[in-house]
Amino acid sequence: MPRRPLDLAPFRGLRYAAPDVDRFIDGDFDLSRLLAPPYDIPDAREARELQRSDPYNAARVTLPYALSRHTAGEDTTAHRYRGAAERLHGWIADGRLARDPEPALYVYEQVTPNGETQRGLIGALRLPDDDSDPSPVRPHENVAEPPVRDRFLLMGETRTNLEPIFLIYRGGGGAATTITETIPPRERPLISTRTADGAHHRLWAITDPELHRRVSDDLAARSALIADGHHRYAAYRRLRSAHEEADWGYGLALLVDSDTHPPRLGSIHRVLPGLDTERALAAARTVALVEPVPAPDPAIPNRTKAPALLLTSPEGETHMIHGFDETALEQASPGHSTAWRHLATAALHEVLLPLWRYPERRVRMVHDDPHEAVETARATRGTAVIVPPMRIDQIYALTDQGELTPRKSTSFGPKPRTGLVMRTLD
Repeated sequence: MPRRPLDLAPFRGLRYAAPDVDRFIDGDFDLSRLLAPPYDIPDAREARELQRSDPYNAARVTLPYALSRHTAGEDTTAHRYRGAAERLHGWIADGRLARDPEPALYVYEQVTPNGETQRGLIGALRLPDDDSDPSPVRPHENVAEPPVRDRFLLMGETRTNLEPIFLIYRGGGGAATTITETIPPRERPLISTRTADGAHHRLWAITDPELHRRVSDDLAARSALIADGHHRYAAYRRLRSAHEEADWGYGLALLVDSDTHPPRLGSIHRVLPGLDTERALAAARTVALVEPVPAPDPAIPNRTKAPALLLTSPEGETHMIHGFDETALEQASPGHSTAWRHLATAALHEVLLPLWRYPERRVRMVHDDPHEAVETARATRGTAVIVPPMRIDQIYALTDQGELTPRKSTSFGPKPRTGLVMRTLD
């Protein structure tokens, strides 16, 4: 069966409504206080802080931690999703959120505090009809069932794609990239705001059908890689299968040309609460080399042959585990390529965790910041595992040969901010 085209369709975006557009552009309407990181970034404390920061913050819908009351004996999980839907539709009814008058593709620009710029297109991504329908969108890592079901239930109840998944593709300076790069300098943005982390976010709407056609023609023969949002994409596909309405055949996505705007590729470090570091290192010596290093720096493992990673104790002592026995790697990961077995996360999850008899469900994830991982290990009297970042060419190469990385192997950025534009089916 021939592969369907990569299709990013225009849609009428659902956005926070400003009381006056001119004042909004001039910054008098503080949109930044309503925005949130993607749902899987904040921990429970950070999520509660976001929800308390403003009664209309997007996290009150994307992270509905039982903000509504429920009656005794009621299914609190179902009530949580129903409460999120009532909250979202109440904001629409009150005029806090409004749909744009015309279908659009949206140019989204992020400028990080250190001056890095990323631009991409937000649109409605067409989904495969079923598992037998070849898709131009490829995941690069495995998913877990609980977050997929969580997003499936939340989007199904709200009937809204609340935040875009993040896709990258090799655009090679095609028409979609040209349009994305030429709109910002000459058009006035719909949104211009700076979030508390110092990042600047701007959004433009492309409503010209001729430009839509040019984007469509350029993307048709291309493929895209999921950089962030694997669980949401799996939820999109499950919703597609569960509903007959044609609108469920699409999902909200940000598409970035990685040739023009190479994304930042960080690590997702691990914290293993309660794991004694000395015993872990002693066990690791049976399958690999262990040596002390001066600091929990994710760049250190890249100076030696992969796979390599760092273990840091609550006292701050750091050791590198490297030089793994090839037989141990092969026996732990039958059916996988050498490149896959030499991933740090593969060595950790397939060799070391079983060796330590440490259950996957207890592992905590820390995005990007090794010092936060070490502090969390100290607080939980456990061990921090500092993982080196992958390279984009590694990920493309693995997916080109049909392999998926272990779950949570990458942290792409900058990630799209939640609340700038949503896609509702109602």
